[in-house]
Amino acid sequence: MLVRLAALFGFVSVALGAFGAHLLEDRFTAEGADWWHTATLYSLPHAAAALAAGLSGRGGNIARGGGLLLLGAAIFSATLYAMALGAPRILGAATPLGGLGLLAGWLMLALGASQKGNQEPAAPSDM
Repeated sequence: MLVRLAALFGFVSVALGAFGAHLLEDRFTAEGADWWHTATLYSLPHAAAALAAGLSGRGGNIARGGGLLLLGAAIFSATLYAMALGAPRILGAATPLGGLGLLAGWLMLALGASQKGNQEPAAPSDM
């Protein structure tokens, strides 16, 4: 499941980055363009990291870390994309929650890596 979600998130990240750069660039304020760029900058590498976590075949904290990366990147990026498109700036209050999800994901990955001998392989249906 993590591999599929990460791959889909990567696809959407590339699509939204291209959409913003080519079809919406004339409609953004300078601030909106920065928000769109930042959202894309954070979503794509975190999708790749979550994909790597899923492809590792390790469950436990590694899989949880990958899931947290996706959740955090989704919240972080979605709020920035929405504000770039004109949504109320109050959404910016939720952006740091996505950042916390990203930080938690990286810490969970580190914890999982330090527990290398205790990890069980993920079930084949999880990949």
